[in-house]
Amino acid sequence: MEEQLKQLIDETLDKIKTASTPDELSGIRVSVLGKKGALTGLLKGMKNVAPEERAAVGKIVNDAKSAISGALENAESELKKNLRSARLREETIDVTLPAKKKDLGHRHPNRVALEEVERIFIGMGYEVVHGPEVEFDYYNFEALNIPADHPAKDEQDTFYINDKIVLRTQTSPVQVRVMEKGKIPIRMIAPGRVFRADEVDATHSPCFHQIEGMVIDEGITFADLKGTLESFAKRLFGEDTRLKFRPHHFPFTEPSAEVDVTCFKCGGKGCRMCKGEGWIEILGCGMIHPKVLERCNVDTSKYSGFAFGIGLERIALLKYEIDDMRLLYENDVRFLGQF
Repeated sequence: MEEQLKQLIDETLDKIKTASTPDELSGIRVSVLGKKGALTGLLKGMKNVAPEERAAVGKIVNDAKSAISGALENAESELKKNLRSARLREETIDVTLPAKKKDLGHRHPNRVALEEVERIFIGMGYEVVHGPEVEFDYYNFEALNIPADHPAKDEQDTFYINDKIVLRTQTSPVQVRVMEKGKIPIRMIAPGRVFRADEVDATHSPCFHQIEGMVIDEGITFADLKGTLESFAKRLFGEDTRLKFRPHHFPFTEPSAEVDVTCFKCGGKGCRMCKGEGWIEILGCGMIHPKVLERCNVDTSKYSGFAFGIGLERIALLKYEIDDMRLLYENDVRFLGQF
């Protein structure tokens, strides 16, 4: 028994000296001192030792256990110290190096322009209303005085889910939904994403954003529409901005007009931005067609209203002098970080 203990101690101490990782030391501890370890196995043999020798053998076993435990603890402490020192040498921080710059996000030009437009109209008492992008054909076309055989539908036909559901081509359906609630007076704008079957180029995209506005109340006239749009344009583009209304046709408004503003770059003298004309087209508008009001159960003998629509990208392109609409969608941080 004594010889076995001495041999076990010598072998164990040699293994401890050659161990190079904490896992190796842990393996030695389990293989020697564990429940099924070598030392535990020798202790089970104590029953074969003569009674008069058990005290001496027990002392040798306890001394062996203490020696091995102490050697393991010292080895673990020294190994951890060496590993820590090695890691500190490898991970030395050079405090003279420049700090890493933390990149912060930035609002998209469309978002900046939209928030400015919303602030202007909210300041005039308007409510911002949102609606579904996947819309019923009824709300997107029929309720807006565009029946199935109307030529305007061919121009706006877009991405259909089925014969009754379509990706909206404008945010006007939101206006119809608000009118159907019957809570008049109404002063609202409806911003959102719309879809049309347009070819991608510098000024067109099959997916873009629109802001449509509507007012319905007693005694609303075209003069109210002109005054509203003039106030909006002056706050958006500058107090010197002038407006020009050109007759146009929209199925859901009558009379209708397209609106130009004086070029804020040259003041109307003519430049590259306005292509030498001095005017820039920004939106379409008109008095809401009586058929649209009647379809939404609005009493046309008592109420009238106007509506207008403007492309959000167009505002961003003009305000920030961007010459290609595609730049807004490429997510190039070098471009977006300028705004």
